[in-house]
Amino acid sequence: MAAVDLVRAASDAAKEGPEHTEAPVAYDGILLASFGGPEGQDDVIPFLRNVTRGRGIPDERLEEVAHHYRAFDGVSPINQQNRELKAALEAELAARGIDLPVYWGNRNWAPYLNEALQQAAADGRSTLIAVDTSAYSSYSSCRQYREDFARALDETGLEGRMVIDKVRQYFDHPGFVAPFTEGVEAGLKELEERLPGVDLVTETRVLFSTHSIPSSDAERSGPSFRGFGPGGAYEAQHRAVADVVMQRVGRGVAWELVFQSRSGPPSQPWLEPDVNDVIRRLAADGIRGVLIVPLGFVSDHMEVKWDLDTEAMETAEETGVVAVRTPTPGIHPAYVSGLIDLVLERRDGVPAAERPAETALGPWYDVCRSGCCENVRLGFRPVVAGLTP
Repeated sequence: MAAVDLVRAASDAAKEGPEHTEAPVAYDGILLASFGGPEGQDDVIPFLRNVTRGRGIPDERLEEVAHHYRAFDGVSPINQQNRELKAALEAELAARGIDLPVYWGNRNWAPYLNEALQQAAADGRSTLIAVDTSAYSSYSSCRQYREDFARALDETGLEGRMVIDKVRQYFDHPGFVAPFTEGVEAGLKELEERLPGVDLVTETRVLFSTHSIPSSDAERSGPSFRGFGPGGAYEAQHRAVADVVMQRVGRGVAWELVFQSRSGPPSQPWLEPDVNDVIRRLAADGIRGVLIVPLGFVSDHMEVKWDLDTEAMETAEETGVVAVRTPTPGIHPAYVSGLIDLVLERRDGVPAAERPAETALGPWYDVCRSGCCENVRLGFRPVVAGLTP
C-alpha cells in the first residue's frame, strides 16, 4: 500500500509523521519566524489590529494596550533584536562553512512571512527549515507559527512548490539553558552585593517568569497522551528547565514559577500566580531580594521591557524588595550556536538518542503530534510540520 502523506508541505523524511526524523534532508534555506512589532507611533494601532485580527476588538480598547508601546516611542525592541539574531546566525553559519541563507519573516509586522517565502522562492530556494523565536509548546508559541506557515504557502501560491519543516521546540536544548544558568549565577551575586550580609537561602527568592496563557490552552499544550496535567506541556517544560538551572547553580535558593502579561477578560482563567502578586506576598513574608528570570522569552521584547523592567520593578520598589532581572538569551553565543545545531540535527538526520536535552522531557518532537496545542476558541486549522489535525 502506498504511504499516505500526513504532514502538509513536509520533506520526505517528515511527511509520514515520525516523532523524530533520522534521515538527512538537503535544506537550502533557514526561515527565521517571529512575532513582529511596531517601529514607530503610527505603527502601534495597525500592529495591534494584526495581533487581534478576527476578534473584533475596537481601537479604543487596543489603545489601552498601546500605552506600553507608546512609552517606548512606539518602538518594540523585537524587530531590531531579530535583525541582530539573523546577523548572528549568518555569522555562525559562515564560521562553520555552511552555505544556508537565512530568511526572516514575522506574524504581525513587516517583514511578513509571505515576503520571506516569496524572497526565498525568488532566490531559487524550495526546502526550508524553520526556526521560530519561541522555545516552548503552546498554541501561540508553536502551533500558531505552523498555521502561519500553512497560510503563507496558500497566500503566496507556493503550496506544492515549497517544503517547510520546523526544528523541535528547544526549551531544554543546552544552548537555550546555558544563558539562563549564567544569568542566575551572576544575578545572585548581584543580590549579595546590593544586600550586604543577606542570607540568600532565607532572604531571597528566584522567580522564573513566563507569559501567562489561558488555562484551557495550557491544558491542551503538548500531546494529550503525555498526561502533563492542568498546566500541560507549557507549564511542565518551564518547571523542568527552571529545576535544571537551579540544580546547576547549586546555591540552595528557593524558586517559583510565576506568570506575566495576562490579557483577556477577567472571567477567563489564565495561568497564575502573577509576578507582581508574588513579589507583594514575598515582601510581606520578609523576603529582602528577588531575582527575576525571564525564562519564557528568547529576547528582551516588550513583555520583558514593560511587564518586568517597568511594572515588576515598580512593585518591588513599592514593597521595599531589591529586584534584579537576568538577561534573556538574545544573541548569546551558546544560544546562536544551539539554533544552528538544531538545524543541523534535521539536515544531517541525527538520531534522537544522540540529540542533547537537559530535561527528561526531551528531546522534543520534530513532527508535532496529532491534536497538539489546540486553541479552544479557534479549533484546529491547517498547519505544516505536524500531524493532522
